[in-house]
Amino acid sequence: MAAAHPAPATRHSKQPFDIGIRIGANGPAAQVENVEMASLPPLARFSAALLLSLAAACGNAMARELTIALPGNVNTLDPDKTNTVGTDLSVIAHLYTPLVDRGPDLKLRPGLATRWEAVDDTTWRFTLREGVTFPNGEKLDAEAVKWNVARVLDPATAARNRPWFANITEVRVVSPTVVEFLTRTPYPDLPAQMGMFFLMPPKWTADNNANVSALGSGPYALERFASGDRVVLTARPDYWGEKPAFERVTFRIMPEDSARVAAILAGDIDFATALPVSELERVNRSSRARAGSVPSTRVMFVKLNAARPPFQDNAKLWRALNLAVDKEGINQALMGGLGQVAACQPLSPAYFGFNPALKPIPYDPAAARKLLAEAGFPRGLSMELEVPTGRYLQAQDISQIVAAQLSEIGVNVSIREIEFGAWMSKFINQRNLGDAAYFGLAWPTLDAAGLLNFWEEGNPQSFWPNAGYNRRAVAARSTTDPAKREALYRELTAQLCEASPNIFLFFPPITYAERRDIQWQARGDDWVRAFDMRPR
Repeated sequence: MAAAHPAPATRHSKQPFDIGIRIGANGPAAQVENVEMASLPPLARFSAALLLSLAAACGNAMARELTIALPGNVNTLDPDKTNTVGTDLSVIAHLYTPLVDRGPDLKLRPGLATRWEAVDDTTWRFTLREGVTFPNGEKLDAEAVKWNVARVLDPATAARNRPWFANITEVRVVSPTVVEFLTRTPYPDLPAQMGMFFLMPPKWTADNNANVSALGSGPYALERFASGDRVVLTARPDYWGEKPAFERVTFRIMPEDSARVAAILAGDIDFATALPVSELERVNRSSRARAGSVPSTRVMFVKLNAARPPFQDNAKLWRALNLAVDKEGINQALMGGLGQVAACQPLSPAYFGFNPALKPIPYDPAAARKLLAEAGFPRGLSMELEVPTGRYLQAQDISQIVAAQLSEIGVNVSIREIEFGAWMSKFINQRNLGDAAYFGLAWPTLDAAGLLNFWEEGNPQSFWPNAGYNRRAVAARSTTDPAKREALYRELTAQLCEASPNIFLFFPPITYAERRDIQWQARGDDWVRAFDMRPR
C-alpha cells in the first residue's frame, strides 16, 4: 500500500511531502520521506495517521494467516479412511464437525452434540444442535448422523474406523435433534470415541471423491489439496460456531526435521511439530520462535510379527529382545530424558486401565543372550525392521540404536525405511508386515479398551493369534462396572507384558515450535489444530 498527498498550498507548506507505507509478514512499517510527522500541518498529520491506521489493519489481516508444518503427508481427506491423528485427522478436523470434541485439556466438550446420556447399558442418547447445515444446504441432523454410521459400517466403504463402531447395532432417529445408538454389548466409552467421528454430507459424498475433496460443516473450507506438498484452508464466514482466529491456514508437508527447524527459525512457518529434542534449545535462543514439549499419550514399540516364524509362538524370543534394549538409555541420549519409559505395557498413567503394578523390563544383555539360546537361536538370527518415515519423532535415530543393541546379543537387524503413508497401506490394506516394525499407537478416548483392541485377533493390526487375550478383551468391553473393567484391563496388560510379541519402549514427548506471536494450547494426543492457536 502506498499513498502520496500534496500538502495544501498554505503558508505552513514549504514543500510537498511523501508518505510510503510497507506491509510485511511481521506487520506494517511506515516511512515518511522528506518531512517529519511533527512538522506536518494538521490536515497532513491526519492523513498520515489515517494511512498508518489502515496499514496496521492490513498488517493484522495478514497476521491472521497461519502456516503449520507437518512431519508427514496428508494421505486422505476422507475421515473414514484414516486413523492417523497427527496428519490426516488433524486437517480433517478443520473441515468436518465431530459429534463430540476433545479440547486441549483432553476433556470432552460439545461438538454437533450438545449433551449425551446413557439410557441403559446398551443405549446412548445424543442431543444435537439445531439448524446446522452443510455449505450445500444439506441438513446436519439425526438422519445425517444415521447415514454416516451406516457408511462406516458398510463393508463396501472399507472404512479404517469401522472397528471403532462395530458394536453399534442400530441408530434410532428419535427426532431431527435426538439420535440414539444401540450397541450389541455395553460401550461405556462411546461418547469419547465420537471425538473421532466426523460427519459428512450424504448427497455430496455420494457424488464426489472425498479422498481429495471436502465439503464439511467445520470452521474451514478446502481451498487446495496437493498431497505431498500442502493443504490450504480458508475460514468459512457462515460457520455455525466460534469464528476461528486465522482467516487462512496452510499445512505444509515437511518430512525432514532439519527443514522444519530451518523454516521456523527463518520465519517461513508459524508452527511445527516433531522437532528433534536436541533442537529445542536452539529454537528458544532465537528471536523468532519458542519451542517446548508436552508428555505424549502415544506408546512407541517394536511390533514383532507373531503370525509367522521366527516370532510365531516363541515367548522366550520375545522376552530376549526386550531385555536387549536399553530403553532409558535411548530416552536420555536422544530425547533428553523428556520421554517416559513404558512400564511393560502400551498404556501410560493418563489412560483408564493403566496397570501400576507393572514395571519396565530392565536392560540385561547377558540374560537376553541366555534366553535367545533357549528360544532356539544359540547362534543368533537375522531380521528386518521396517521403519515408517515422516511420522514418528526421531524414528530413524531410535531404530538405529535399537538395531545396534540387538546386534550385541547376536541379532542381526537390517533396517528398511518406508514413507509412512506407503507403509500404512502395506500394513493395513495389504495385511503385509515384515519381521517387525517400529510403530506407535495412541487412543483418543484415553480408555484402555481402544488401545488394547489392537492386539485382538481379527484386528487388522494384530498379527498375533491369541484366543485367550480375545476373551478377556471382549469381557472388559462388555461391562459398565468401572472396577470390573479395570481388573480385566490389568489382566490384559499383564499378559502383554509377560508374553506378547512387542518391545514396549517409551512415550516420547510431543515437541513443537511456535512463532513468538503465536500461542498454542499444547496437548499430548497428537492433534494439531489451528483453532487451538491464537495470535498473541
